[in-house]
Amino acid sequence: MRLTKFTDLALRAVMRLAVEDGGGSPTTREVAESMGVPAAHMAKAVTRLQHLGVLEARRGRGGGLALTALGRGASIGWLVRELEGGGEVVACEGETPCPLRAACRLRGALRDAQEAFYAALDPLTVADLVSSPTGPVLVGLVGRRPG
Repeated sequence: MRLTKFTDLALRAVMRLAVEDGGGSPTTREVAESMGVPAAHMAKAVTRLQHLGVLEARRGRGGGLALTALGRGASIGWLVRELEGGGEVVACEGETPCPLRAACRLRGALRDAQEAFYAALDPLTVADLVSSPTGPVLVGLVGRRPG
């Protein structure tokens, strides 16, 4: 299974915020720049993560982004399910429906495989994702804020 670029970006943002040392809350632009992605794309991911309750965004002086308690303890499986949506791996009912859809075993097998993929992510938390060796690399990104 392949994650959308949006989900990948949102997960990287969560990981980046998880290693923030309390020395301030980075802005969406700062997180985007440290991750090497366009700020507009990051803003969309931040909005979705905020809507899910994973992070909070404060505006104005002293504002910025911070993970919530939910975000710190969130299951990666849950987060990926929420970000990816409930769609199926294959589009059997599209504009031109597949003629095999009534008797196809592939659709069910792919649905089972998709759930196994998510289930493998369920025990992981954000803290697991930022443990060594990833955490030190992310900490290095924190120090590279634009001037």
